Amino acid sequence: MNPFSSGTRLSDMIRAIRASKTAAEERAVVRKECAAIRASINENDQDYRHRDLAKLMFIHMLGYPTHFGQMECLKLIASPGFPEKRIGYLGLMLLLDERQEVLMLVTNSLKQDMNHTNQYIVGLALCALGNICSAEMARDLAPEVERLLQFRDPNIRKKAALCAIRIIRKVPDLSENFINPGAALLKEKHHGVLITGVHLCTEICSVSSEALEYFRKKCTEGLVRTLRDIANSPYSPEYDVAGITDPFLHIRLLKLLRVLGQGDAEASDCMNDILAQVASKTESNKNAGNAILYECVQTIMSIEENGGLRVLAINILGKFLSNRDNNIRYVALNMLMRALTVDSQAVQRHRATILECVKDSDASIQKRALELIYLLVNENNVKPLAKDLIEYLEVSDEDFKGDLTAKICSIVEKFAPEKIWYIDQMLKVLSEAGTYVKEDVWHALIVVITNAPDLHGYAVRALYRALHTSSEQETLVRVAIWCIGEYADLLVNNAGMLEVEDPITVTESDAVDIVEIAIKHHTSDVTTKAMALIALLKISSRFPSCSERVNSIIGQNKGSFVLELQQRSLEFSSVIQKHQNIRSSLVERMPVLDEATFSGRRAGSLPASVSTSGKSSLGIPNGVAKAAAAPLVDLLDLSSDDTPAPTSSSNNFLQDLLGVDLTQPSAQPVSGTMQPSQAGADILLDLLSIGTPAPVQNGSTNGDLLSMQDNNTPLASLDTISSTSPTAPSSMMDLLDGFGPTPPKIEDKGPAYPSIVAFESSSLKIEFNLAKQPETPQTTDIEAKFTNLTPNVYTDFLFQAAVPKFLQLHLDPASSNSLPANGSIKQTMRVTNSQQGKKPIVMRMRVGYKINGKDVLEEGQINNFPRGL
Repeated sequence: MNPFSSGTRLSDMIRAIRASKTAAEERAVVRKECAAIRASINENDQDYRHRDLAKLMFIHMLGYPTHFGQMECLKLIASPGFPEKRIGYLGLMLLLDERQEVLMLVTNSLKQDMNHTNQYIVGLALCALGNICSAEMARDLAPEVERLLQFRDPNIRKKAALCAIRIIRKVPDLSENFINPGAALLKEKHHGVLITGVHLCTEICSVSSEALEYFRKKCTEGLVRTLRDIANSPYSPEYDVAGITDPFLHIRLLKLLRVLGQGDAEASDCMNDILAQVASKTESNKNAGNAILYECVQTIMSIEENGGLRVLAINILGKFLSNRDNNIRYVALNMLMRALTVDSQAVQRHRATILECVKDSDASIQKRALELIYLLVNENNVKPLAKDLIEYLEVSDEDFKGDLTAKICSIVEKFAPEKIWYIDQMLKVLSEAGTYVKEDVWHALIVVITNAPDLHGYAVRALYRALHTSSEQETLVRVAIWCIGEYADLLVNNAGMLEVEDPITVTESDAVDIVEIAIKHHTSDVTTKAMALIALLKISSRFPSCSERVNSIIGQNKGSFVLELQQRSLEFSSVIQKHQNIRSSLVERMPVLDEATFSGRRAGSLPASVSTSGKSSLGIPNGVAKAAAAPLVDLLDLSSDDTPAPTSSSNNFLQDLLGVDLTQPSAQPVSGTMQPSQAGADILLDLLSIGTPAPVQNGSTNGDLLSMQDNNTPLASLDTISSTSPTAPSSMMDLLDGFGPTPPKIEDKGPAYPSIVAFESSSLKIEFNLAKQPETPQTTDIEAKFTNLTPNVYTDFLFQAAVPKFLQLHLDPASSNSLPANGSIKQTMRVTNSQQGKKPIVMRMRVGYKINGKDVLEEGQINNFPRGL
């Protein structure tokens, strides 16, 4: 007999397939068997039809195509005998799904079998319908299922309830047909029927608000009574699981009670007692008990408020955190995150246990516990929590350090009680995991240090100590050399000593040594080396006796293959050798950086956190925090299809400060930000030819005087640099010898236009003086005059503007950020109209300032520009 004939038994075919040593042999066996089955189908062999279909089901489970046997399922279903129907329905459920068109042919057979006198055949039809029911089949067979919900046999009623669930999911409109039968099932004594009835009612409530109200009024008390009977029932071997009577029914009942109690105080009061009983009496030493407790906690947290019950539920979750099973601890952490919004004080009591979960060996538990701890932090507990997290940072896995570092930095930044504590914690993080600290975080640390004049000496000494012990941390090196460059004199002279620190002895040579090490260290990247060169130039001004050594160190990079380092080396060497008279003004100490402005720029790059605090990220005491500039989002509404040019990147703030932005240049920003700097800034800007110098005044600044880029303007070539001087030298080493008494050339401003009043209110008047350059008719030069019409002084004065996309706007800094009483200040800007003669200039503007510490915001649209601009 052919071993692969249709008469081969199923077990023989399975044995032949499993005996195959390679995939090719297996495919050959399956191919031969499928060929034999096809031959049997063609011969219409009824004796072996059920055996062929059983083989096809096994082949289907192996992943081979079996579509050619689908019609055999329908033939077996149409057979009168139970064995054939059983194989037919099993094949129907395995080989077909609801998307197959052939299912339309089986609807009539299902209806006939659901009316069959043999209850086992009725059960087969219900099983098949519950697995492959489509929307069309649901509409056709829903009346039959509804009828079978009242069948005499409990197994049929149970299967009919499961079919009804499938029908409601496919056609929610049919749910009203099952409301009364579903309510009747809730009174069943048979647990199998009762659990499916509860499931059916839960499904009906999820799709019908009318049904939800009906079950609340009619069934809540009965469900509570049923749950109480099950919870208090004696031992029953039939339903016992780990000493608990039918935990599956427990869970289904709790889920339905949760749906009924959510948003309804009366229903919630009705179930409070039984929930407290289940929560307090259920044993938690077995998994079945834990499942019931977890479902009970979810129900308690979802129904209307009951403080005592919620505390009990959160305490149960606290016990879960001490369980050895990782799955139980993970679901407890997830539930505690939800409970935090309901009762944060109760969750705070388990803070120590949650903190231990952060140190767990399981990565999923670590991350979830860290997220929960992050949400638990507030002003009262930030110090102990930050201390514990930083201590764990020292021993944590490398894979986890990135997430842990980010959370610690965010916690310290948001909730720091004082700046000295903030600096100390950030130094610890930089020393332990500086590699994982993001740029905006250490930028923020520098901003905080500059805003704490009494902590300059303390910070530079602390960084000097940390740099000796953790020189491998790139971020720490950057912050340290920036501070040493700025405050090297405080480091050497031990100025600004605090009682909490010990004095250290640092010579001028030691300060140069530490920066030289940073330049020559093999792990230092271009950014760090560029910052170190700037620090050396500043040290040469602070300590003139070290100028020769500093010049020697800087000169070592004149032959660097990195253009950035080579250019800095050449320029700085020339400053040290030939321009001592202006060196001190070029490298004066950085003015205080505005924390609010930095926070506003940084806000665009910060992730949306789930912190419960509304505190400003840099709103740390020991410094006057200024209100962040209002965003320009609504400012750009010009009631036209044109969109404004993109605003400047939020990362430019400290990259300009440090002068090491090596990224590709970005688009010109739409709005100008007040950036007055120290006297002598325009000298260096002209000296290095890094863009059009802007008028400057003393005050706070957002840019470094030694920045190689101004607002991301590309670096000028050496030819351009030399050509901008009145007397351009031919040698690159004489790059900076372009200063002389030659008076500046007076430019022809071209035709004049009448002045316009751009904006006027009771407190402020803005006038625009307009002019054009003959060689660039598309560009309009605007000199804005801001006049204070009140006897009050306006501080933190900031003018912002936006234009449509066919216009390009360049704003220079204002002459001052303070508008005197009844006085005026000026600001220049340039507008380039790419559609000159076709579209007029239109501008949306906003002015922000402070009067006696109170923020004032004025805005408007300027439409009265002369035509032809």
